[in-house]
Amino acid sequence: MKKTNKSTQSTAPSRRKFLGTAATGGAAAALSFPMIATAQTVTQLRFQSTWPSKDIFHEYALDFAKKVNDMTGGELKIEVLPAGAVVPAFGLLDAVSKGTLDGGHGVMGYNYGKQSAIALWTSGPVFGMDANMVLAWHKYGGGKALLEKLYSSIGANVVSFLTGPMPTQPLGWFKKPITKKEDFKGLKFRTNGLAIDLFTAMGAAVNALPGGEIVPAMDRGLLDGAEFNNASSDRILGFPDVSKVCMLQSFHQSSEQFEVSFNKTKYDGLAPKLKAIIANAVEASSADMSWKAIDRYSTDYREMQTKDGVKFYKTPDTVLQDQLKIWDDVVAKKGADNPLFKEVEKSQRAFAERAMKWDMDTNNNRRMAYNHYFVAKAGQKKA
Repeated sequence: MKKTNKSTQSTAPSRRKFLGTAATGGAAAALSFPMIATAQTVTQLRFQSTWPSKDIFHEYALDFAKKVNDMTGGELKIEVLPAGAVVPAFGLLDAVSKGTLDGGHGVMGYNYGKQSAIALWTSGPVFGMDANMVLAWHKYGGGKALLEKLYSSIGANVVSFLTGPMPTQPLGWFKKPITKKEDFKGLKFRTNGLAIDLFTAMGAAVNALPGGEIVPAMDRGLLDGAEFNNASSDRILGFPDVSKVCMLQSFHQSSEQFEVSFNKTKYDGLAPKLKAIIANAVEASSADMSWKAIDRYSTDYREMQTKDGVKFYKTPDTVLQDQLKIWDDVVAKKGADNPLFKEVEKSQRAFAERAMKWDMDTNNNRRMAYNHYFVAKAGQKKA
């Protein structure tokens, strides 16, 4: 006869009853009490831009940081300080590389003194490409690998992301309109990057100043003319207060973009998920910046004419053609003893030949449509 295990018989029902009660009680407890979030480690990154706090460029830097902060749900928090808060604008690359700052928002033209080839992303006609095409070359045409190679050659401990294609920059602000290349002879002029070499060859006495120092220098007579970037920045920084003449269109910086940089050691220590969010935030902020720029720049362009009394002139084609000729001489000299310079320029040329042909053959002439809808209609109304 099979022997009964009294201990098992007596305890099993009791155990089942306990588990059932515990499950029911647990569900009730879950309904009765709020969830307690598990504490997460927050990674704080301190950035600095190369822009004054009032400039729209600093706003773009804040927009990027907000996208990262929002997308990570607070797991990663980027704080962005304005130019000069920790280091001068031109000292950003060194500060990020050394870890004095965790990252920054600026332009590569400010790093021109480290390796002239870096400025090929931001200076000159770049074979006619606009800034969006340069970003396409950077991401898909080999530019990113070349920039990493350049930064490695100067020992820069940084990870770089390019973002925010800029429209063609004005020739600049002057006391009177520029009508020919000779007007630059002896002119005290502000620019940066390889444009320094271009305007020097055109006869100007060039001084490279960060954005916040340009208007005060013009006000004191230390500069006869200057270029910075766009209608909104120029208006915010006070150019209409020191000049009423702005020349539009130039090849000196017709395809510039922003650079978001991270200290490489700091960046490499981030979780893969956070790196992916950063990469996507760069592209999201790039698109948003492009849309915001169209809205804000066009508004300030109109208001500088209607409210600030600024006269805008198109740079004469003869001056633009002279720029192209002089630029060829500048890059030939720079590339003569700089193999990396020649390598970047060769890569850009190959991409531009294909992309430019497609662009010009495919896209409509916007001037024709504008004249049809606005110029012709305005003439009819006056008649």
